[in-house]
Amino acid sequence: MKKITLTTVILIFLYCGLNAQQEKGITGYNNWLDTWTDFKPNKANYDEPNQILSGDIFENTTLTKRNTYLLLGEVFVTNCATLTIEPGTVILGDYSTNGSLTISKGSKIQAVGTATDPIIFTSNKMDKKAGDWGGIFILGNAPINTFGKVMSLNYGLNPSSTESISYGGDDENSDSGILKYVRVEYAGKKTKEFGNYSAITLAGVGLKTTINNVMVSYSDGNSYNVLGGNVTISQSVSYRSSKNDFNFNYGTQCSLRNSLAVRSPYISSADGSRCLNINSYDLKENADTSKKETNVIAENLTLLNVSNDLESDIQVGLVQEAIYLGTDVSFQINKSVISGFSPAVYLDTNMAINSENLDKIKFTRSYFNNCNGNIFRKDYINNDDLESWYGSRAFDNVYSKGPDSETFINSNHSKYPDFRLRINKIIASNDTEQD
Repeated sequence: MKKITLTTVILIFLYCGLNAQQEKGITGYNNWLDTWTDFKPNKANYDEPNQILSGDIFENTTLTKRNTYLLLGEVFVTNCATLTIEPGTVILGDYSTNGSLTISKGSKIQAVGTATDPIIFTSNKMDKKAGDWGGIFILGNAPINTFGKVMSLNYGLNPSSTESISYGGDDENSDSGILKYVRVEYAGKKTKEFGNYSAITLAGVGLKTTINNVMVSYSDGNSYNVLGGNVTISQSVSYRSSKNDFNFNYGTQCSLRNSLAVRSPYISSADGSRCLNINSYDLKENADTSKKETNVIAENLTLLNVSNDLESDIQVGLVQEAIYLGTDVSFQINKSVISGFSPAVYLDTNMAINSENLDKIKFTRSYFNNCNGNIFRKDYINNDDLESWYGSRAFDNVYSKGPDSETFINSNHSKYPDFRLRINKIIASNDTEQD
């Protein structure tokens, strides 16, 4: 009896110790990327479209798995209608007409796939490439920090009514619907006057909107473009985007949790592209300083640059920073992994290094690996003050140099890579995100 009791106590102690360990990067007892993601989407074959989506959708509409749909030109869901998409449905963005889908303010999208039957938005071309089609715009009436309550999308869209492309308002809890177990591939088409679309734009989206288990692959623009609003993004992926993986602006209040960004130095845009790009405005004179500045709270992120020869790629200037912080922003990142960047973080040149800003910008319990410098102010030669500040034991950050094969559980798996951190062969795990 004593032996059984002692064994039980030991097992409980070990279990509690394991679960109390410091967990960094994306986390979960199982690899939550399994089954629903696709890291080689160009090899997938889909049926020819037998249904066309075009113009305005004025009433509740359901897209079914038995059909394949073509987004022909600019499609707008308006008039407070709900677009419901069944698990396993495939929607093809048309290359020649720059297919796009806009969920107008007051309307909703209910795109709920499953881990074994995700919803797929992809290119209609046989040989798919980044920027083949436009992207998805989801608009809400949560606050933005510009003068006035409302802005309009500036992508050259031509709706039947300007209300179809307006966003912003007073309702922090507004509900624009759900994206769950959804893949968005080869979006981000470039326009002559307005630059690249983003694969997913969340503009003025409120707290009741759900963005969970979403994968964006090979976007020629930003993968996720968050403009104002108050939204949580969790268990989501950006893979090989040409622009930013997660872009934040216009006073967004965002929680970004248990998510992954994988970059390649060989396809990143030369004019600047990061895992996280965080600003409060484009021009300060257009921002209403009485409103909230952008505030991003990030936890359990894995931000990874995959390079064939990291040292050489850094020397020739192919590798950029993982995180860029503009002026007048608040940012906290905790229990995350930043691996293979040069440097890990840039603070804007014009950001004053003082107690006010250092109180708003926090890097805690995170793992910096293979970075050519950690936290710098851009264009400053001497960054010893920042390195010393964030390198202090109070922040509990870790600095290391290790190959991806030893840092992650199985980052080279061709179909279902596992980017969870490996520390002394113990998997970082915390099942709070499991559904």
